[in-house]
Amino acid sequence: MFENLSEKLEKSFKILKGHGRITEINVAETLKEVRKALLDADVSYPIAKEFCDKVKQKALGQNVLTSIEPGQLMVKIVHDELTLLMGEEAKDINVKGNFSTILIAGLQGSGKTTFSAKLANYLKNKKNKSVMLVADDVYRPAAINQLQVLGKDISVEVYTEEGVKDVVLIAKNAIKEAKSKNINVVIIDTAGRLAVDEQMMNEISSIKKAINPEETLFVVDSMTGQDAVNTAKAFNDVLNFDGVVLTKLDGDTRGGAALTIRHVVNKPIKFVGIGEKMEALDVFHPERMASRILGMGDIVSLVEKAQEQYDEDKARKLAKKIKTNDFNFNDFLEQIHQIKKMGNLKDVMSMIPGLGKEIKNIDIDDNSFKGIEAIIGSMTPYERENPAKIDGSRRKRISKGSGTTMEDVNRLLKQFESTKKVMKMASGANKLSALKNLRRR
Repeated sequence: MFENLSEKLEKSFKILKGHGRITEINVAETLKEVRKALLDADVSYPIAKEFCDKVKQKALGQNVLTSIEPGQLMVKIVHDELTLLMGEEAKDINVKGNFSTILIAGLQGSGKTTFSAKLANYLKNKKNKSVMLVADDVYRPAAINQLQVLGKDISVEVYTEEGVKDVVLIAKNAIKEAKSKNINVVIIDTAGRLAVDEQMMNEISSIKKAINPEETLFVVDSMTGQDAVNTAKAFNDVLNFDGVVLTKLDGDTRGGAALTIRHVVNKPIKFVGIGEKMEALDVFHPERMASRILGMGDIVSLVEKAQEQYDEDKARKLAKKIKTNDFNFNDFLEQIHQIKKMGNLKDVMSMIPGLGKEIKNIDIDDNSFKGIEAIIGSMTPYERENPAKIDGSRRKRISKGSGTTMEDVNRLLKQFESTKKVMKMASGANKLSALKNLRRR
């Protein structure tokens, strides 16, 4: 995410390296490169120019403190302006009260149906809401089937009306059904098109007028770049939506849409999709995103993701096992599953300050744990609980059963022993207590 933009911005700040103060000349040279980086990221020229003009105005008005280098000051100013450009602060979804309706709009292929299910999962697990999904795309049967499959996966009811083509009627009936079942939130997944057309706009507009939703969200594929911004403007002119959702932000995107869509439509980006898993949905925080773009990491989001997987009772039991040297492969496997639940591995690692730049050219496969899981899965319950008892003959059987080599099995056993030592040392430093204190803040 934003790797090219981050790299080019970093190069632009190096122009100020070695300078004792900020001058109009070195600022102009730096901002020339910043503007190029923004244009390469598919930011429109007028917005890139306006952005750089604001940075220049602030930079020339600053006195560089003796403890801060000009390059560091410029990074701070650019960070603040990026945050303002993307919306300044996070905006939560409006689902207050006992009942809310959310209307989902967007082009075909933007990821509306997947997002609808992710949002249902988010509201169910993080907002403690009961949710109903509504399949209101009457043109594409696959969309209805997809929503039904996703709904089943997250244990959320999906409302459909087979053979009915009246989208307004389906929406109204779904709301009536949800209210009769005391369901808190109804999410209506509507049809998309390959391009903005009058029929599509009239249809989605008629649904909105009929149901008067608390939230209308526009879903846009961030990989479409500046076209996404133009499409958002066209939709907003008709729907006056409440917020934007950027999908596929983990893909090969230049980031222009994320940077400028808020500026163009004057509506907040509320969520970003960062993967295919139902948990791969994040609330959009402009300040955190600006930090990540500038290679400063995002430790707050990383801690939040870790806390979501944190189970105090399990952590207490694990700490006791580590202390008594009873940590086994069942515990090891549980830790792997918790890490995987945090999301895309490279994306998670990039949140660690200073690490994003180091791993940008490293291919980190989300399936990298599969070999380890296969090896552990080939162990007997006795072997998982007693790793020290895994002798040569057992290792040979495990390697055959997991489709790996003896070297792979030996490597894992060695890594496991090293992990046990590190975790025991960490427990001695009372890490569990530190994590509890962090959770209370």
